[in-house]
Amino acid sequence: MRYLFGEYAFDVDRREVHRGADIVSVAPQVFDLINYLLRNRERVVSKDDLIKAIWNGRSVSDAALTTRLNAARIAIGDSGEEQRFIKTLPRKGFRFVGAVQEALDPLGTQQVTENRQVEPQQPDLALPDKPSIAVLPFENMSGDPEHEFFAEGMVEEIITALSRFKSLFVIARNSSFTFKGRAVDIKEVGRRLGVRYVLGGLCGRRRGKFASQDS
Repeated sequence: MRYLFGEYAFDVDRREVHRGADIVSVAPQVFDLINYLLRNRERVVSKDDLIKAIWNGRSVSDAALTTRLNAARIAIGDSGEEQRFIKTLPRKGFRFVGAVQEALDPLGTQQVTENRQVEPQQPDLALPDKPSIAVLPFENMSGDPEHEFFAEGMVEEIITALSRFKSLFVIARNSSFTFKGRAVDIKEVGRRLGVRYVLGGLCGRRRGKFASQDS
């Protein structure tokens, strides 16, 4: 079983966490904690639930639990401030809130048809239950390398500004920038990232593009 979310693949059988082609180093208890939150993502998980599942009910300090949660967030590119994957609900517990897809095929499995090697396609992510948007890297039309840095900085500022709205689900830079330099179909990007809206633009021209999966 694999769980796919953002740019990450969480392989339960191999006990591996992948970010793209890279393996993320994760301590066993941290892996178990993420696994438990993923398996129970439909509900809020209490502190006692985690202690029972990860530490077999042994006495554990709040500091130890906080340390494991912080390590789990770091492993999957999250943070206590952003909480795009693991959300803390004060006095209630924790919940995995990121859009998740489950895949049964082993990581790296490939299909061969007519002697051609075909890469498996990642399933489209389900839309979150609130307005969602991805900001793609702006295309540099000027040919000036300095404009490239300007364009990237502009996109990062837009992502940061949108992320301040708690009612809006915003795809992180690491995920949206995987489409940098690629000819993309806006609606396909929206399906792959699990968002309703996709914002893109051209650097050096007064043009932009904004698309919705509903349009």
